[in-house]
Amino acid sequence: QVRFVESGGVSVQAGGSLRLSCEVSGYTYSTYCMGWWRQVPGNDREVVATIETDGKIGYAESVEGRFTISRDSAKNTLYLEMGNLRPEDTARYVCAADGTATMTCSRRRQTGAFGHWGQGTQVTVSS
Repeated sequence: QVRFVESGGVSVQAGGSLRLSCEVSGYTYSTYCMGWWRQVPGNDREVVATIETDGKIGYAESVEGRFTISRDSAKNTLYLEMGNLRPEDTARYVCAADGTATMTCSRRRQTGAFGHWGQGTQVTVSS
């Protein structure tokens, strides 16, 4: 069973920086499409960034140039470096993963079709 332990979410001032971590266990797929999503109560879940086995990375327009997704395979950990934070970045950030070949990572980023989801970590940005 795939398990996630997300951490790093705190309250920060606008303009500040954070690093979120998502430690993954039980993931036995040889390939991966992993990503960070965010959700605000009452709104649809929104993709933030994805990373896949061949190193391809995709970002939402709203975070491009401010956020960086990365993965440390030795530590089985997914990261999200967040910079120049804005109040509209306030959300619960959730990591997701899927290693099946039924869909491209790009399509998963568009649809949110991931087989495994974490519980999330809360980020609050005040103005």
